[in-house]
Amino acid sequence: MDTRRIDTLWSHVHWLTVLGTLGSFTAAAQRLGVSKAAMSQRIAELERAAGVPLVHRTTRSVRLTEAGQQLADATSGAFDAIGAAFAGIKDLAAAPRGLLRVTAPVALARQQLVPRLPAFLRAHPEVRIELDLSDRLVPLAQEGIDLAIRHTHAPPQTHVAWVLCQTRSVLVASRAYLRRRGAPAVPADLAAHDCLHYLRHGEAPAWQLARLGPGVPQKVTVPVSGCFSANNSEALREAALGGLGIALLPDFSAQSGLKAGRLQPVLPDWRPEGSFAGQVFALRPYSPYVPRAVQALVAYLRESFRDGFAA
Repeated sequence: MDTRRIDTLWSHVHWLTVLGTLGSFTAAAQRLGVSKAAMSQRIAELERAAGVPLVHRTTRSVRLTEAGQQLADATSGAFDAIGAAFAGIKDLAAAPRGLLRVTAPVALARQQLVPRLPAFLRAHPEVRIELDLSDRLVPLAQEGIDLAIRHTHAPPQTHVAWVLCQTRSVLVASRAYLRRRGAPAVPADLAAHDCLHYLRHGEAPAWQLARLGPGVPQKVTVPVSGCFSANNSEALREAALGGLGIALLPDFSAQSGLKAGRLQPVLPDWRPEGSFAGQVFALRPYSPYVPRAVQALVAYLRESFRDGFAA
């Protein structure tokens, strides 16, 4: 049995907690900035000192044993607190700096987020941003993401969320399509039109609309069909600009086409509901310390997005 003092093994225990979080020697070594061989050696040394296996290895995966998980659970909070305290000291009176890893949906990022980033980076020259454009909801802590931009109805309660702006859905079509097919006067008319809808597998395409204005609220659901569908609002916008039909889009995708007059509102007295979320959030996993670079980016985005996406 390894008889070294436990105070010589704190870093070994920390490496175990990282391994338990990421589930891979390769990923843990990359996160810690060490070699895979060094990672494996430290864990082996810790197991000899503990006298019990801490990691269960197979050809396909790595997971902690019951003893390893118990040790990781008991110590991970302390390591998080140490990291937060050290980062807080480093950050005192310092300008925002360092690498920010950000994830955002493809269409929202391309159309609305990326155009806003140059001004932020010029104002904070010591900050670097790595932007992951993905509609996949990645586990932020496991993938080392500092901030996620999400177009969602409700952010997860396990995360800290800041509202960036309100958003709404709109029906639009090109002038050419409306000249060729006519503009629908009531929602029921949509059944006779080519409707470009967001592709959600397993769901029959239907649009829910609510009538705007005073009086008793009126809501209808209209089954729709058309020659084109996609799981990306930017693709639907381009199809609408090409005259393929009437598209239901989030306002951030429709904004540029409406401003340029290349897209026209359809059924302006009705508002689509339920197809897209009503808010855009910035969110991150909860931690007692938020780096200054994250604080600065969130503050900048909240101001930049404050007025939403009205055309």
